[in-house]
Amino acid sequence: MTAGARALPQRLLDDVVRWRREIHRTPELGFEEIRTSALVERELRSAGIEVTRVAKTGVVGVLRGAQPGACLALRADMDALPLQERSGEPFSSEVANAMHACGHDAHTAMLLGAAVALAAQREALAGTIKFFFQPAEEGPGGAKPMIDAGVMQSPRVEAVIMLHVYPLLEAGAIGIRAGAASASCDDFDVTITGRGGHGASPHLSVDTIPIAAEIVNALQRISSREISPLDSVVVTVGTIRGGYRRNIIADSTTLGGTIRCLDESIRAGMPERVERIAAGICAAHRASYAIELERGYPAVHNDPQLVERVAAIAGTVPEIAAIVELREPSMGAEDFAYFAQAAPGCLIRLGVGFPGEPDPPRLHSPEFRLDEAALPTGVALLQALARSIPERPSR
Repeated sequence: MTAGARALPQRLLDDVVRWRREIHRTPELGFEEIRTSALVERELRSAGIEVTRVAKTGVVGVLRGAQPGACLALRADMDALPLQERSGEPFSSEVANAMHACGHDAHTAMLLGAAVALAAQREALAGTIKFFFQPAEEGPGGAKPMIDAGVMQSPRVEAVIMLHVYPLLEAGAIGIRAGAASASCDDFDVTITGRGGHGASPHLSVDTIPIAAEIVNALQRISSREISPLDSVVVTVGTIRGGYRRNIIADSTTLGGTIRCLDESIRAGMPERVERIAAGICAAHRASYAIELERGYPAVHNDPQLVERVAAIAGTVPEIAAIVELREPSMGAEDFAYFAQAAPGCLIRLGVGFPGEPDPPRLHSPEFRLDEAALPTGVALLQALARSIPERPSR
């Protein structure tokens, strides 16, 4: 059997576009993907694929090939972001403050299209294909609850793969790299407590706003002065909450931020660094502090052997115009990391950029758009991977 995908019928590709636009119009946040899950479940059942609900709104489809082979899992996420859409698309979100700004609508539609196409090829398929339609990737995280529900077992998943849209590559291209693919993500709040008072008499108070500003500046020096320049760390303070009005000294200010790392050993030492900085600066200015740390997703590391196999298969897919070896990982986070810890994993970037658009709106932007010409590329690649990876080598 050749690795290349079979030609996809136009009717199926039309369905993929229709599903994607329907999901885009009615976005749902994490663990609220009721309509999306129902659509996925309906189409999988209609194709004759075994369906199970897990992790509240998660859906797992199982397709057992007629030939012996390994078990491959293909994963798509379904949830939207709490953003008011400004993309200008004719099928823009009809839900206030909810938008598919990270392409999960396309991920779901492409995997659903691949599943339907593969169901018609059951007799030629080897092994078992599991289709993971995951809730809550944007938070609080649906991958781990799915794993806890047993989706990686019975049969045991031997490799797991996902596509993620990538506006910095044009439609028709894919990007891939071995090793680190995306960063870990840990969030923190630092609450500084001082003494309030009148803005005309700051010497009688302990003003938490300049203390907060000093902490923000000091946190930025972790990456430049405490971490090797050959390693990647991002510390971002995204929120500052404090104060009452212009002439009142703020007795309390809270900083909210995120820490991104590619290396687990560096990640392990970051909470101590944040606390040391907060403690030292607060002590110098007669304030107290409290820190809350929320440990998030680990980094995604692509299995080198699986990456090599994926790249070889991708080279046989006519719909793929270019295979780009990505030089750098993303400092964004992905809870696909949990799947990639449970089995060899591979996160593939799917180009969705429009031709001649060198600086497109990025993921998580209210202006984000994607070129639907990429959808057949994604479906064809997922189908080719499912047809080839589970095959046992001949002896």
